[in-house]
Amino acid sequence: MDISTIDLTRLSLPLRLALFASVALATHLLVVVVRHYASALLSRNSPRRYQKLRSVATLTTSAIVFSLYFFAVGLILREFGVSLTAYLASASVAGLAIGFGSQGVVQDVVTGLTLIFSDLVDVDDLVEIAGQTGFVKAITMRFVELENALAATVFIPNRTINNIVSYPRGYVRCVVDIALIGDQPARQDIQDYAVELMRTTYEQFPGISLAEPSLEGRFALHGGKEILRLKFRIWPDRGGPIETNFAQELLAVLQSKNADYQAWMITVGYEIEVRKARRKDMWPWRAVTPALERRN
Repeated sequence: MDISTIDLTRLSLPLRLALFASVALATHLLVVVVRHYASALLSRNSPRRYQKLRSVATLTTSAIVFSLYFFAVGLILREFGVSLTAYLASASVAGLAIGFGSQGVVQDVVTGLTLIFSDLVDVDDLVEIAGQTGFVKAITMRFVELENALAATVFIPNRTINNIVSYPRGYVRCVVDIALIGDQPARQDIQDYAVELMRTTYEQFPGISLAEPSLEGRFALHGGKEILRLKFRIWPDRGGPIETNFAQELLAVLQSKNADYQAWMITVGYEIEVRKARRKDMWPWRAVTPALERRN
């Protein structure tokens, strides 16, 4: 028997309603199974690589499920004598009214789609958005989720995003240059104390650092000058303790050992790195290009 030739109008009303309910339930179960296995498949790969695909798949699935339920309700109401045309018309009017009352939500969705497809922000990027700084944990249709320096999750509505500051290295590099003066033993004493104070500062202010600071070494400058370079890897806008506590304490100790040591001999700066070419691997079908090496 060809199922397409069955005349549903010959069935009793309870049987027809049961049939529609069974189709809706089967559709819902099928969607649940598809979502479960798709999530399991994507979770075995890099979440960063498939984040955009997951967001688009979720949006598409939700739209399909809504359409199925919407038309299923319409077909059921038709069995109670409600015109399908009137149902669609009333739904359009209701949707228009809801649209006017939820313009912010629509704007969130449009901006979220722009973020997903434009590659402006990726999961695990360190960014500053709407005055909030943190690592991107998720990009959804309505929010960008950040984890800040206090390990708190910040939800930023997409419609409030006016500009994005991205830190491609994953931290800000605060560089401290210390002038070395005197004979070699005196210079070694400056280095030993500076390194010790660097480690103490790292332990005293753990909230500003994203990685352990490092001794970059000695560098000879023109004119016979020599500097010692230290590098701190910190959160954006968290260099205050280095500019004040670290630099001032180091200056006080060095001046106590040598009255000729001046404040200008200790400089605190921030390195700027040109953003390297990055792999466009957020979509599985994109070609993968070799990643360029980055400086430390």
